[in-house]
Amino acid sequence: LVYREEITINRCHYCNTKNKMQGPTFAEVVSDDLVVTSSLKELFHHHQSKFQSIQVCTLAPWGRALILDNHMQSCQHDEYIYHESLVHPNMLLHPNPKRIFIGGGGEGATAREIMRHKSVEKVVMVDIDGECVDMCRQHLPLHHQGSFDDPRMELIIDDAKVYLENTAEKFDVMFFDLSDPIDEGPAYMLYTKNFYEMAATRLNPGGILVTQSGPAGALTHRLCFTGINYTLRAVLPHAYSYATHIPSYTDMWGFNTASADPSFNPLTVSSEEIDRLIQERLSQPDVLKFYDGLIHKSLFTLPKLVRKSLAE
Repeated sequence: LVYREEITINRCHYCNTKNKMQGPTFAEVVSDDLVVTSSLKELFHHHQSKFQSIQVCTLAPWGRALILDNHMQSCQHDEYIYHESLVHPNMLLHPNPKRIFIGGGGEGATAREIMRHKSVEKVVMVDIDGECVDMCRQHLPLHHQGSFDDPRMELIIDDAKVYLENTAEKFDVMFFDLSDPIDEGPAYMLYTKNFYEMAATRLNPGGILVTQSGPAGALTHRLCFTGINYTLRAVLPHAYSYATHIPSYTDMWGFNTASADPSFNPLTVSSEEIDRLIQERLSQPDVLKFYDGLIHKSLFTLPKLVRKSLAE
């Protein structure tokens, strides 16, 4: 955990007051030129697993947070933006999603959102790091909200790639809620063309594959967001990128979704249709804090320079 006992921020350009953080702080190195610092209120867990460093702590203003390899993964006060955006557009665009796969998703929040859909009969979640999952179950109850104990859940601690290579199961929607594809990270091989080709064979007809895709801002979208889209659409030709702002990530955050079915098109569904589907297909439709028909349109409305990069 990167922290300093005290950090003083000099006089702000926009006001005449000084801001001062007292006590321990968590400093995330976003790039060589940018460090984001938050007050560290409480450290619940700090451990090095076989695969990654794991911290669970409380940060101001983000609440309880999961930090992997010193990078923010999920925070109590805004995780619903990420998880609702990852899950619901894709579940609602499938006509009848019954069997769902999650690669990664250790906090249990992706499973939580999937379980809201009345059509779901089985969720297979495969995460490589059992120690991380155990820590999330213990310390992040507001993230998973009991999703690990849902009878529809099958939790497997394994490499998602190995599991998919050896299973005969087929899925209606496959979610990849993984860490970013950095060379030394545990998830790197789950963003390759070879992997997507194999994973696509585990989709039922009309199936959808969606993956989180890293930062998607004006200055960051070329890091991995556009590359994932290029790779995915080489395998599943009907591929679409979307993004939203996640405050604790200090950037727009991207997702890519794709299908072999030519009728799959998130851009053509109306806001009214999305709102109707939410009411019909979710067990508690009013529990959503972020996603609805209007937000669906905004998710898929990307800035001009990002659209240009995706078209290259």
